[in-house]
Amino acid sequence: MQKQIPIFDICTLSENKEDDILISRLSEYFLQYSNLHFPHRHSFYHLIFFTKGGGSHSIDFDRFNVQQDQIYFMIPGQVHTWEFEGEVEGYVVNFSTAFFQSFLLRPEYIETFSFFAGNTKDGVLNLMEEKARAVQAIFEELVEQANVLHDHRWDMIRVLLLKIFITIEQKKSEEHTLDTTNYNYALLKNFQKLIEKNYKKLKLPMEYAELLYVTPNHLNGLCKDYTGIAAGELIRNRVILEAKRMLINQHINISEIAYELNFKDNSYFSKFFKKQVGVTPEEFRKKSH
Repeated sequence: MQKQIPIFDICTLSENKEDDILISRLSEYFLQYSNLHFPHRHSFYHLIFFTKGGGSHSIDFDRFNVQQDQIYFMIPGQVHTWEFEGEVEGYVVNFSTAFFQSFLLRPEYIETFSFFAGNTKDGVLNLMEEKARAVQAIFEELVEQANVLHDHRWDMIRVLLLKIFITIEQKKSEEHTLDTTNYNYALLKNFQKLIEKNYKKLKLPMEYAELLYVTPNHLNGLCKDYTGIAAGELIRNRVILEAKRMLINQHINISEIAYELNFKDNSYFSKFFKKQVGVTPEEFRKKSH
């Protein structure tokens, strides 16, 4: 496979060459990395809170208008680009997948937050005034902790980040009444993890149902209950997302993409893509540049 979309790690973007965490005011961050407006990925979790700004931000081909008191949560691997306008203020935090692992008994705990599930629409939130000011105060504490030297500052930073996550998740829980503790919800999360690992090779719900020891009908029913769409569509959406990510890279031809995504030939991939997206891969590539 030829050149891919660039992937940045934290130490590349950190003046102190830290491997696991970067905390900065947004204006300072974008002043230093203004050249990163082209499509790129991160190897880390990326958190942005806007207190001022305009323009737009695209995550995995979903476009959002930047607003005051808006917060973005991004997981490793998502493709994003921005076109900000005017003065931009706020905060940015980058942290690695390992940052919380030695701190928490459940290494997968971060993944349980709804905004870190990889669904872009769940990862972009507009906060009400009272909640926004509370979150902003925690970000200020984060900036302060990042600029002092003491033995427990990293643990304090972890605690403050968790406070942000829980504060926002509690607010979302008040607005939605889904039971996220039962067996079916856990099954859905396992299904989504399996899709992430196997979407290139396994494309049928029955293949995942077998891995989960449930019937295809049960898997399909719980997907509709929790997400509103069928199991097969969740799988196809993930394949299409990766196809789009690859198509914006001009260095990869359509046949290579079809092969990478395990389609039997270029024609079959093109028909699949057009059926799902409404345009051919070639047309999507032209529109993306």
